[in-house]
Amino acid sequence: MKTTCAYCGVGCGIVATPTGDRTATIAGDPDHPANHGKLCSKGTHLGETIGLEGRLLRPMIGRRRASWDKALDLVAKRFRDTIANHGPNSVAFYVSGQLLTEDYYVANKLMKGFIGSANIDTNSRLCMSSAVAGHMRAFGEDIVPASYDDLDATDLIVLVGSNTAWCHPIVYQRIQAARASRGTKLVVIDPRRTETADEADLHLAIRPGTDVALMHGLLAWCRANGAVDPAYMSAHVAVPDGFWEPFGEGSDLWSTARICDVAPDDLRRFYDLFAATPRTVTMFSQGVNQSLSGTDQVNAIINLHLATGRIGKPGGAPFSITGQPNAMGGREVGGLASTLAAHMDFAPDNVARVARFWAAPNMATKPGLKAVDLFRELGHGRIKALWVMATNPAVSMPDAGRVREALAGCPFVVVSDVIEKTDTSVHAHVRLPAAAWGEKDGTVTNSDRTISRQRAFLPLPGEVRPDWWIVKEVGRRMGWKTAFAYDRPAEIWREHCRLSTYENRGERLFALPGQASAGNAAYGDMAPFRWGGTPFADGRYSTADGRARLVPVAQKRLAKPLADWPMTLNTGRYRDHWHSMTRTGLSPKLARHREEPLVEVHPDDAAALRLTDGGLARVATPQGESLFRVRIADTQRRGELFTPIHWTDRTATGGRTGLLPRPLADPISGQPGFKATPASIVPVATAWRGFLIVAGDADIRPECLWATRIAVPCGVAWDLAGNGDAARLDAVLPAGQRLEAIDAARGMRRIAILRDDRLVAALFVTRDGSLPPRDWLVSQLAEPHAAPTLLAGRAPGVQVDRGPIVCACFDVGLITIVSAIAAQKLTDVAAIGGALKAGTNCGSCRPALAKLLTEGAIHAA
Repeated sequence: MKTTCAYCGVGCGIVATPTGDRTATIAGDPDHPANHGKLCSKGTHLGETIGLEGRLLRPMIGRRRASWDKALDLVAKRFRDTIANHGPNSVAFYVSGQLLTEDYYVANKLMKGFIGSANIDTNSRLCMSSAVAGHMRAFGEDIVPASYDDLDATDLIVLVGSNTAWCHPIVYQRIQAARASRGTKLVVIDPRRTETADEADLHLAIRPGTDVALMHGLLAWCRANGAVDPAYMSAHVAVPDGFWEPFGEGSDLWSTARICDVAPDDLRRFYDLFAATPRTVTMFSQGVNQSLSGTDQVNAIINLHLATGRIGKPGGAPFSITGQPNAMGGREVGGLASTLAAHMDFAPDNVARVARFWAAPNMATKPGLKAVDLFRELGHGRIKALWVMATNPAVSMPDAGRVREALAGCPFVVVSDVIEKTDTSVHAHVRLPAAAWGEKDGTVTNSDRTISRQRAFLPLPGEVRPDWWIVKEVGRRMGWKTAFAYDRPAEIWREHCRLSTYENRGERLFALPGQASAGNAAYGDMAPFRWGGTPFADGRYSTADGRARLVPVAQKRLAKPLADWPMTLNTGRYRDHWHSMTRTGLSPKLARHREEPLVEVHPDDAAALRLTDGGLARVATPQGESLFRVRIADTQRRGELFTPIHWTDRTATGGRTGLLPRPLADPISGQPGFKATPASIVPVATAWRGFLIVAGDADIRPECLWATRIAVPCGVAWDLAGNGDAARLDAVLPAGQRLEAIDAARGMRRIAILRDDRLVAALFVTRDGSLPPRDWLVSQLAEPHAAPTLLAGRAPGVQVDRGPIVCACFDVGLITIVSAIAAQKLTDVAAIGGALKAGTNCGSCRPALAKLLTEGAIHAA
């Protein structure tokens, strides 16, 4: 079955072949234009995530199982009563880029056309709404004016605020292919020296928040060196009066280098390269968008491309790459509170047009609450009924502690989700079981406007239903039976396509005219297609006069470090994890790359603050605090920290990054600023450390200071550390025959639990001794008879330590790779692949392998 990947906005095609009730083999679709058969590590291991572990399979009212009729009637009644008593703006939906376009469409229609409020926003607000706002200011419409094909035709790729090698690996492979085939240059602009930056021709580790100054200075350089395109601007771009006046003193190379804290020679290299390379693609992601000046940063990039005429032609474009599988589909149907539908805003004629099309009785007439404001109003008691769909705001929102308080205080919370227990669903009054990837049927749109089918290849388990069905049933029970009389997603798709062309005489580029009359069979067989062709190739934009806009922007003054919060916290993703790990957390292979949430610290800061590599530290901000494992890394700028976004209360006692960022947002886009939060960090001492391994999907939580959970084959494993009496951990051990070894002098305890001669749990704790690698013990969970050396933690004879896993596809560890490089004199990534297979499947680990080769050469010299 051909379908589309469940993860990032690259939108890779997948061929899924069921092999059992809840198993399937996963391969890349060689015919899909986004990936041509390639998959990253996450996509490759999707087959490990389609079981029913942790699934919500039946409607729940409180803690009691309910029928669908009873649950849906209750949701409809409570929303209807809340609207009657407090008005339509007292209710809200918070939805997700995990929804399919058809799901999004029905939810948006219900809220904006029938409930009569625009209080529907999406977690895509957190990752790409600054790009939306920047596009609309410059182009008059939210259009991404690029495609992946531009990467094959360009001579220079500039990655701004994107660790593409980790977050969009298939795009990164395409970039590397272009570099190999046509000599395309790569410049990476990122405060961190990531694996993406390691392989670039030039890396500019700018001070966080100085992107406007960097691009402003570059535009001034291009203007001074004849790289702007006066003819293009004269014909196609509106230049506001006084736009060029700020491009004088303060925009020169030396001033820009000082503001951005980069070497002037490096800055000159970048400026010269950009000015001399007409075919340039500037790709930007969360490092640009997730800022209190995110929209201005986006427009600074777009200004540069408009002024130099690098837009609307092959190999020249600004390119926003999205983080979620259907962030773009949500934008197309109006899933943001700030847009209406089908790329229309809330102008009166648009409101009237959509009202006519929907025959909507209660049309919203103005934008609703954006995500941060929505949860703030929830906390203030003004939102009295909230429906959360396919997302986990108690983890992902900034200042997540306040979000949890707001959820706990809301009179009525509905959560429709795949997972039974999440940090958000514990606050739900009603939980509705939604279809998961592999069970969903509909469409998604990727970062370059390619629409693909996501097809079901697994049956709906239990009483699970698709999101569109759940929403339309609530709409019908609220009294709008005709408007929500959908029987299949194809009907919703056709309505969405008709709306895209309804009274659209070319004012909006978004239109799907050929799809509106497609029958059910054509919908089922739909091949991937990209709408919009090459936007702006004719130089006409979606503005009243058909001209793009240069938007005046200015670098904001950066705040100085605060006495109590001297560090700057940056947040982001890991290579093999996804959002709050409700899916990737089920995969033992994906867990191995980063098993714990780490705080990355520069060596100089670590020395000054007495932090030790591998120790624990408490990161604090004015909003909250959380524990992390310390990783000392010279890839960090001094004075800056980095933490991952993925860990939740379900998977760790620490690593709660969402508790830390400020609930502040860009004033135009409403996107939170996750990349530069004032913070502090202090070491945390522990008296003991250990690990716990338990067979099966044990729903346990060890009570100690530090406990982080990962999936392992046949069970789960916890890394542990704490103070006090470690014997309290015994409470989570299952019943069975107990084997135990104690060394009081070393503070060592080792316990194994057997049942029918099989290992079902192992707990190893030490105060001052070492712990054995746990891989062998984990392997014993699958053995029919326990080995006699369980308490030694290793098999009889010599056991080789593979080290941390580098290649998730083939389970190849760091020590194995380093040993092979030395012993076999391997000199390139291909040679490592030939020797160990590492890097030969998805390619996500190739930058890490290249770095190991470089480090080995340095050490040898």
